[in-house]
This record gives sequence, C-alpha cells and structure tokens, in this order.
Amino acid sequence: MEKEDSLQIAPETVEVHTPDVHSSGVTGDLRLHEFASAVYRNTRFLRVWLPPRYDALENASRYYPVFYLNDGQNLFDPATSFAGVKWGTDEAADRLIRQEVIPPMILVGIDNAQGERLREFLPYRSYSPPVLRPLGKHYPEFLLREVMPFICAKYRVARGPENTGLGGSSLGGLISLYTAMVQPGVFGRVLVESPSLWVSNRRIFKYVRLAKVWPQRIYVGVGTHEAGNAERDKKVVEDVVRLEYVLRKAGLGEDRLRVKVAEGASHSEGEWAKRFPEALSFLFGLDAARVE
Repeated sequence: MEKEDSLQIAPETVEVHTPDVHSSGVTGDLRLHEFASAVYRNTRFLRVWLPPRYDALENASRYYPVFYLNDGQNLFDPATSFAGVKWGTDEAADRLIRQEVIPPMILVGIDNAQGERLREFLPYRSYSPPVLRPLGKHYPEFLLREVMPFICAKYRVARGPENTGLGGSSLGGLISLYTAMVQPGVFGRVLVESPSLWVSNRRIFKYVRLAKVWPQRIYVGVGTHEAGNAERDKKVVEDVVRLEYVLRKAGLGEDRLRVKVAEGASHSEGEWAKRFPEALSFLFGLDAARVE
C-alpha cells in the first residue's frame, strides 16, 4: 500500500478527564487522543481509560497491563456507542479492580474508521459482505507500529504478552483473532466476541489450523440468537464450536480457553457488556496470574 510520507502520527489534541462518574456516563478517568495513522491514512480517536489512582504519587513508578479493544466508540460512553448502548468496560474494570479480582490496568479503545470499518477489519477479500479491496492485512502493522508505540510513549504500560491483551466483537473479534495468529507472542490475552467466522467462506479457519503459537488465555463468547434466523443462528454457534475444537486440539485446556455460549443472546453491545466482566476476570484475573 502506498503511504503519504508527509502524514505523521499526530499528538493528542483532546483530553477528557473524568475522575468520578462523568455526566456523559463514563466512570473513571477517560482520556481521548486524536490519532492520525500513516498506515490507513486517516484519523480517529484512541480512548484511554486509566485505573483508579493512576496519577497518585505512590504509583508514579508503577507500570500497568493494557487491554486494546476495537470499536472504541462503543466501550465507554452511550453518547458515542451504537444504538446508545455501551459495553460498560469502564464500570466493569473499575469494580473488578476495587474488588481485587484483576490488577489495576489500562483499557485502550481504538475507534473504528466508520465507513472504512469493513475494509480495515477484513484481512482478505469477501463477497458477503462485499469487500473487494480489504485492508485488514495492514491492521497488525497499524496496531504494532503505530497505536501501541503511541500508547507506550504516553502511559506507563507493562511489557510482555502476559500484560498485553487484544479484543473485539463481530468483525472486530475476527481481526483480533487474525492479529493474534499472525503476530504470535505479542498478545497473551485475547477476547473474541461473536466473531464473524463465516465471512469469505470461513477462510479464517485456514489460519487457525496453521497457527503454532497461541495466547496464554483466550475468551470466546457467542449467543444462540446472533443472526435472528434459526438456520443462521445454528451455523454461527457451530462455527464457534469448530473454533473451540481446533484450539483444544492445539493444547488449550480449560485454564487457557473459555468458550461461553449464551442462550438467547443476540449480536449486540448489550450482550457483550453482560459477558465482559467474566471475560476480563478470566483473561486478567489475579488468581490466573499467580497460577501462571
């Protein structure tokens, strides 16, 4: 892909601090960075949620695990989320940190590119949905060479796969799974919610079968009413079961892989919000860290 040499990663231009519960519906300290990508030649927001007392003097030398999540608009604020329903990642993380279920950690919501979302999240050509010039193969480069260095330069981020997570839903879940496979050893915690495994005649399974290195922990969630059609609903669940089968054969036991099939759950932010606390606890839980 051609890149414009003059296009540089921009510094943040907007910061929103919400030390308590903000009127917009955000819990905690959320900071927005306007971010220009040379890879994709566009601009979006990165939404960085910081754990309680991140700026406290006693934590000045502390470094934190980080969880990168796609479709950042839908994570923290109902005002920006699809259909006005957010994942509630801020409330879930804040509560689990205060309960000492997970360590204090940083969440990074990466906004999608709106009209270019399909192209950026698809790593290969698709006829359903019709995407003949996909850009998803550049997503790992966008993430590893642009987003992650920017965040590490701005915030105290702990290094290593055990401290680095990636996740998303639908096509955002698909590209998260793809990235974890083509960049092995970078992401130790991966969330795959309602993944669009069916696109391009389920081509993702070619990569799944060939992958040799898997994250330390993977959470896969899906509902039984994802498509709103009995036949398609069944196939969506069957795809997830197939994914689980391959991962189990690769050696991922119950301590490394959790698959949640939620009866009656649809393909929506509300359902992903319901499962997020369980996913976050499994992926980053303090008990799991001690075992590993």
